[in-house]
Amino acid sequence: MTHPTSTSAPPAPRADGRLPDQLRPLRFQNNIAPHATGSTLVEWGNTRVICGVTIEESVPRWMKDQGVTGGWITAEYSMLPYSTLQRKQRDITKGKIDGRSQEIQRLIGRSMRAALDLDKLGTRTVWVDCDVLQADGGTRTAAITGAYVALALAMRKLLAEGKLKESPLPHAVAAVSVGMVAKRALLDLCYTEDVAAEVDLNIVMTAAGEFIELQGTGEESTFSESQLAEMLALGKVGVGRLLAAQQAALAG
Repeated sequence: MTHPTSTSAPPAPRADGRLPDQLRPLRFQNNIAPHATGSTLVEWGNTRVICGVTIEESVPRWMKDQGVTGGWITAEYSMLPYSTLQRKQRDITKGKIDGRSQEIQRLIGRSMRAALDLDKLGTRTVWVDCDVLQADGGTRTAAITGAYVALALAMRKLLAEGKLKESPLPHAVAAVSVGMVAKRALLDLCYTEDVAAEVDLNIVMTAAGEFIELQGTGEESTFSESQLAEMLALGKVGVGRLLAAQQAALAG
């Protein structure tokens, strides 16, 4: 008895040759900024972001005034003028941070606060600076994923110096983008895919499998519950691979 052969074709490759569930090549270059307590350059496809962590041995005044115990963590994000095809004006020359940068740095701050036990940190402020050297989509997810590596390196240094008794990092944190492009769910969008996406979704998760943030938008389109479920499943697979890459970077 003969069995019919399958007529289903393999998924069509993307513009850069990847499969729908494939991440772009990812690499961390740790200790890229010697004066930072912890730092890394995350190279994710053609997106490159320097993430640096600096420790200040004090907390914001509002914490003292309100009697809030523990430490604090805050983030700043910027795209350097030469990070895009057309020069991007520095925020300082405009006299204010643009809305997109402000939104992203708040997202990075929330994500890192979820990664850090502020009581175990002690009365310290952690500054996380993420500077985009080259942008090709996914700068916010690269910043979050790289920021965690820089943060882990900084906490390791504080432990080695005897400034911390135990690690204040309960779970690793990583982020990835997913989107619907030509009605197809794709993981880790590059710039051309991001521009063409009908739906754009950014997923931030912990190593415990919990969500920190979901940012989903229909770009002049809507999306169904089944499409959302498909994107979430794809995103969870991607975050798992990113967490493994972070562990490898920190083990080296």
